[in-house]
Amino acid sequence: MSKNLKIIIGIVFLFISLVILLFSYYIFQLTPTSSKEDMVQIEIPKGASGSKVANILKENNLIRSELIFRVYIKIHNTNNINYGIYDLNEAMGVKQIVEIITDAKASGNTILFREGLNMWNIAKVISEYTNNTEEDVYALLDDEEYIDGLINDYWFITEDIKAKDIYYPLEGYLAPNTYQFADRNVSVEVIFESMLNQMGKVLTPYKDKLGNHTIHEVLTLASMIEAEGKTLEDRKNIAGVFYNRLAIGDSLGSDVTTYYAIKLDNYASPLKTIEINTYNPYNTRGPRMAGLLPVGPICSPSESSIVAAIEPIDNDYLFFVADKNGKIYFMKTYAEHNAKIKELKAKKLWCEF
Repeated sequence: MSKNLKIIIGIVFLFISLVILLFSYYIFQLTPTSSKEDMVQIEIPKGASGSKVANILKENNLIRSELIFRVYIKIHNTNNINYGIYDLNEAMGVKQIVEIITDAKASGNTILFREGLNMWNIAKVISEYTNNTEEDVYALLDDEEYIDGLINDYWFITEDIKAKDIYYPLEGYLAPNTYQFADRNVSVEVIFESMLNQMGKVLTPYKDKLGNHTIHEVLTLASMIEAEGKTLEDRKNIAGVFYNRLAIGDSLGSDVTTYYAIKLDNYASPLKTIEINTYNPYNTRGPRMAGLLPVGPICSPSESSIVAAIEPIDNDYLFFVADKNGKIYFMKTYAEHNAKIKELKAKKLWCEF
């Protein structure tokens, strides 16, 4: 065998070995990242590119390689990835994940309503994941016959939701959760029915623990607690503060109610003096609100916040503040309250706008 032929055979062998190695690497990168079958919920936003989808999957440890994922969808000419909410797990390989996120039936049929959403954000979610518009949502909320029907059908819905100053009658009554629907043609009525049925399941175990409070009062307080605190202990202490202030006839002084009153989501945006001092039955920092709850809920509370409203920690605090990292501090006196704010500012922990 000539020297040249040996060289050629050697090159061919190396090439074949390299191809086999690369193919083996490619196949391995398509395998599941682990055997864990715990569901991980991801959201693919509308208009997300293949690179963006790969990044989302990688961040949730659902794929081994963003590059190989992009190569896979390129090879298979996958250009129909649907936006929406998906339940995936680490035991799924790339092939199974791609089949799920490109299934036309999966687009829009799973909707996540996060804890703490207010009605205008719920309307946005519905408009994004179904064929309904935000106007369809508001039109149904304005349908008095429909609202009266709900009052008759659900034990926890009362005439309280029809108070003249209520922005949206079902605010706070639509349970946050992940809901499964047949397709994007689901109606607002069906969506609301699913959310109200879930709220009924959440509230029923606490039906006999309400004491002197109405469901409307509990959901109103729970919605404030939801916006103010994150942990169950913080939420129960916050509930204790609110009950203490109500007991002495003081205003609740909660910024989140002022933001809701002016229909502003961005809590990082500073409130204006006129916004704080203008009467609004939602604005607990404004005049004529001493010893009063807002007229209704300001968002959809989690079960944790509902529990906090029903089972508060019996404390003697009257004030609380949060630093820029979300840690909450509780105080008994106004002097302590001011001192804590001064301390947080000195430590660069105060929320600066």
